[in-house]
Amino acid sequence: MQNLITIYCKNTKEYVQIPCGTSLKELYNRLALDMPYPVIAARVNYKVQNLNFLIYKPKDIEFIDVTSESGKRCYIRTLDMVMACAVRELWPTCDLRIEHPISRGFYCTIRESRDVAKTITPEVVAQLKARMEQIIAEDRPIITEERQTKEVIRLFGDRKDGETTLFETLGNPYCRYYRMGDYIDYYTGALMPSTGYIHLFDIEPYHGNILLRIPSRRDPNKLGERCVQDKRFGIFKEYVGWNKLLHISNVGEFNRACKNQKSFEMIKLSEALHEKKVGQIADQIAHRETGIPRFVLISGPSSSGKTTFSKRLTIQLMVNGIRPVVISMDNYFVNREDTPRDENGEWDFEHLETLDLPLFRQHLTELLDGKTIKLPFYNFETGKREYRGDTLHLEKDTVVILEGLHALNPELIPNIPREMTFKIYVSALTTVNLDNHNWIPTSDVRLIRRIVRDYRYRGYSAIETIARLASVQRGEDRWIAPFQEEADVMFNSALLFELAVLKRHAEPILDEVPKYCDEYTTAHRLKKYLSYFESIPEREIPPTSFLREFVGGSSFRY
Repeated sequence: MQNLITIYCKNTKEYVQIPCGTSLKELYNRLALDMPYPVIAARVNYKVQNLNFLIYKPKDIEFIDVTSESGKRCYIRTLDMVMACAVRELWPTCDLRIEHPISRGFYCTIRESRDVAKTITPEVVAQLKARMEQIIAEDRPIITEERQTKEVIRLFGDRKDGETTLFETLGNPYCRYYRMGDYIDYYTGALMPSTGYIHLFDIEPYHGNILLRIPSRRDPNKLGERCVQDKRFGIFKEYVGWNKLLHISNVGEFNRACKNQKSFEMIKLSEALHEKKVGQIADQIAHRETGIPRFVLISGPSSSGKTTFSKRLTIQLMVNGIRPVVISMDNYFVNREDTPRDENGEWDFEHLETLDLPLFRQHLTELLDGKTIKLPFYNFETGKREYRGDTLHLEKDTVVILEGLHALNPELIPNIPREMTFKIYVSALTTVNLDNHNWIPTSDVRLIRRIVRDYRYRGYSAIETIARLASVQRGEDRWIAPFQEEADVMFNSALLFELAVLKRHAEPILDEVPKYCDEYTTAHRLKKYLSYFESIPEREIPPTSFLREFVGGSSFRY
């Protein structure tokens, strides 16, 4: 008699009996689900699994396609493996390096050695694309394998991708990796069952190297519309140069440096580079050819470190003989019950009208007219505006620093001439990848920051912070990202060592997320990223560090 098990399909909201050992792919074919796009993976008890995953026990199962965040990540990882395999087949001594996301795609280089990049010509791009299309057309199976770590290290041999260093420093007895024919590779999450699942991609020259283009988030049948992000690209190139000073290009090398007592050196150098950069921006403001601006506008996505940046910039401006005054736009939030709602009826905390615009503009006008205003204070725990007796009056030579999500939005202060402003965009752009083929998304770094901060200072659980993620991302796409290239300068607030410090704070908070809720998928992914890092103490982190805004111990008042 065949052993049957019962699973619950969230797509159909039905219980189904299946033979023990049924694969997710077999189950999907049996259910004949009607979904708008092809299924590429599934969430099994809220963990993302490959469609080859075998079911031996009762499970909750939800099939996903490329329109979901987890499905999109699965698609991109598979496409990355195809690209890496194509590079290895065309140029056996070269390695693909997926550097960072840019222009709604991924910036990639082909390395002949650690410090020597392959010259990218139109012919090279055409060759690579043709080989990738061939691999996809052949529909090569992608098999998950697991062996003892020492055996996996032997299999990967002397590859320069960074995997072996990562395996060595993690200390796990077994490692899981993927095989596509003779080619093997490591990825942090599930891949699609075979290369034929890839339906759309493109590659093209980009800043002397390659841009890997991926399907649009809104319409997966179209490529994401390429956008200009030259300033953002410059920031990424800058941090690569910084990491070279420490001979660190991946997390494995980072962990090895920590075990060799190099963590304090990394902290000191990273913090010094930040201080130098903030000082350079202050010098730029103080010595601008058109004169010192009246307003310095600081914008960036949630948890990018805007508040700390404004405070550190204030100090550097004072060094230049300028008297700045900071106005945090967060304090002009409307009361929580008056927050705009999104299309799903949920609070849209990223919306421009989350700000009390009439009051904000009124206060700016009164300040410029020489009047004294009563500054509001927003209590995030109560969701209410308060007044604590703080007032503000501007002298004629005072520079006003406006800090907030919408600071670069032209609708914020429409009547202020452009020459009276200096615009700064702050973000936390990941400064180190796991290896050459696995990156840590910038959005996940900021999410970990936000989870720790919200838990410590705003009374939110990890579940609540994660549940708002989709709304936050939509808000950033609508209200923040379109204006980032309008900035006069960009600043990267990320620190090479920060996930190694945030780990101790974030893991206990993430552990509180139950395994039976939708938010567990994200919590599990974040815990996995943190698990790759060697934990380091924070005692050497200065009280003015950007990281102190989230973990505590700052000398600034927030």
